[in-house]
Amino acid sequence: MSKSLSRRRFTAAAGGAAFATAVAAPTAARAGTAPEETTAAAPQGPYDDLFLAQYEKIKNPANGYFSPDGIPYHSVETLIVEAPDHGHETTSEAFSYWMWLEAAYGRVTGDWGPFNAAWEAAEQYIIPTRADQPTNGSYNPGAPATYAPEHPDVSRYPARLDPSVSVGQDPLAAELASAYGTMDIYGMHWLLDVDNTYGYGNTPGSGGQNGPGPGPSYINSYQRGSEESVWETIPQPTTDLFEYGGPNGYLDLFVGDASYARQWKYTNAPDADARAVQAAYWALTWAGAQGNAGQISASVARAAKMGDYLRYSMFDKYFKQIGDCTSPTGCPAGSGRSSQHYLLSWYYAWGGAAGGGGGWAWRIGDGASHQGYQNPFAAWALSTVPELTPRSPSAKSDWSTSLTRQLEFFRWLQSAEGGIAGGCTNSWEGQYGSPPAGTPTFYGMAYDWQPVYHDPPSNNWFGMQCWAMERVAELYYASGNATAQALLEKWVAWVTPEITAEADGTFRIPATLSWQGRPDTWNPASPGANAGLHVSIAEYGTDVGVASALAKTLTYYAAKADDTATADVAGRLLDALAANADGLGIAVPETRADYRRFADEVYVPAGWSGTMPNGDVVEPGVTFIELRSWYRDDPEWPKVQAHLDGGPAPEFTYHRFWAQAGLAIAFAVYAELFPSA
Repeated sequence: MSKSLSRRRFTAAAGGAAFATAVAAPTAARAGTAPEETTAAAPQGPYDDLFLAQYEKIKNPANGYFSPDGIPYHSVETLIVEAPDHGHETTSEAFSYWMWLEAAYGRVTGDWGPFNAAWEAAEQYIIPTRADQPTNGSYNPGAPATYAPEHPDVSRYPARLDPSVSVGQDPLAAELASAYGTMDIYGMHWLLDVDNTYGYGNTPGSGGQNGPGPGPSYINSYQRGSEESVWETIPQPTTDLFEYGGPNGYLDLFVGDASYARQWKYTNAPDADARAVQAAYWALTWAGAQGNAGQISASVARAAKMGDYLRYSMFDKYFKQIGDCTSPTGCPAGSGRSSQHYLLSWYYAWGGAAGGGGGWAWRIGDGASHQGYQNPFAAWALSTVPELTPRSPSAKSDWSTSLTRQLEFFRWLQSAEGGIAGGCTNSWEGQYGSPPAGTPTFYGMAYDWQPVYHDPPSNNWFGMQCWAMERVAELYYASGNATAQALLEKWVAWVTPEITAEADGTFRIPATLSWQGRPDTWNPASPGANAGLHVSIAEYGTDVGVASALAKTLTYYAAKADDTATADVAGRLLDALAANADGLGIAVPETRADYRRFADEVYVPAGWSGTMPNGDVVEPGVTFIELRSWYRDDPEWPKVQAHLDGGPAPEFTYHRFWAQAGLAIAFAVYAELFPSA
């Protein structure tokens, strides 16, 4: 790392967003477009250089971040198991970071072609097309879906459909159809098998599920409750035509019914779609300052449209009333806005008939909300920026209410130390159960310290803190929101003493948290002090992606608060990260003791038998690796096998797309907000 970075002068950019005034050469006109004069901020200093160096590594085809079709992989490396179970899958998360990366590139260079290209690729590959979701016209908003309980243990699946449980009405479908002239959903599905490693075939929109060609293919994995870790999943095609699996495809592993029909189904990760909106806001702001806003108007309109549909994540799973919903049959069906909690829940999903299975479709929201998925910055942009205001008549009001509700949510969950606790649910254990007596509530929804998943506990990962609070910091920077400021002052004071960053590249940040106690029941008129809610740091680590989000959080906060001490911490952390550069990006080795779980048994119900596309047998007693025998051909597999044979836990150096893009963005943000550093 250059010694020049160890001595920096801080001049925080005032107000919302600041821009350098140097003029770069005009961007070359793309085919079919008229030339447009552009002004752009030329690189001003070492952090701009770090951004461009990292950007070039990510975009260099030889480095392997993108598929031959131009789709970002989850990671350069193939053998990696975390939320995705293979490195050459991808996620909506990766697409959203790609959009943000290209927005930063546009600020530095004035070239907005790559930003538009990222949105165009999203429409082609990760947002289902009409052919991918063909029967939405049969959807009945008065009967959105049939109830099936979730279960806390994988062994209780399949979950039986229960039509006797009432469900509420969907208040969004009609106005969305009116606004956009279609019943189709405009949102990203969360998981794509880019190289068709599993073999399910192309998506319907690009040649037909199970059709010719190598992929990419929409897939899904998690389907069986809060205890289902990635090590217990059985990946399946999103369009199940019963070509693989058992006689009913994979459906009867998850849902119990009298008979089964071929169908398609997609799951949206709301934090990724909200991040795409976030990226579009910054692209609009930066391009506007250059006089280039017209170049990205179509992409910004796509983000606004995505934000319109993202409101499905604000509703209870089965559109039941919000609050005190503690019995499947006793909890009333919702109507109008009575089923809307206004938070970003863990998912929304939609599906319907396929392959001649008749005309029907369904949609669900989710009642479980995690603090790490909230994005008050996106809510602010969607409710205040004209270019990002969705078309639907109620969208602006919904997002304005969501902004307030999300900030209340953070305030409710902030511990005595400053860390943000887990979240809440409108459906205890996913079956509208009764939470333990005395459980605190937020607008009638029960506190859950580990919402959504328990293996490992969902809020123990420090990254959830950084993802959420970075968005709060952007809101504070752009709008001066006083609640955001108060949340950050406490959070920053808690976390900054826990950061170590040295000139030689050594760094350490929190990695795993431990939670004790619980918040006070929320009273918006008189919020409690949460004196009984505590967080401690159980482990420290060197996750470069989390460190990049942490650095951005501190940078945005410091710029608005004119806090040079916090700015210095952020700068030193970025310097330490930069010192770990390699030929592919910035990475540090990590030991994967959890890879012993390659040998874990994956639950399959007694009597169930089927096959994966490559012939791997799905039956009781099967293990994770036996469902993915192709992993044994991976060049890194011998390290895992040696561990399974009794050797030490293997070590890997990973280049995850979201982390590498996040680092590039962090350099760019620091360069913008502290140009004199």
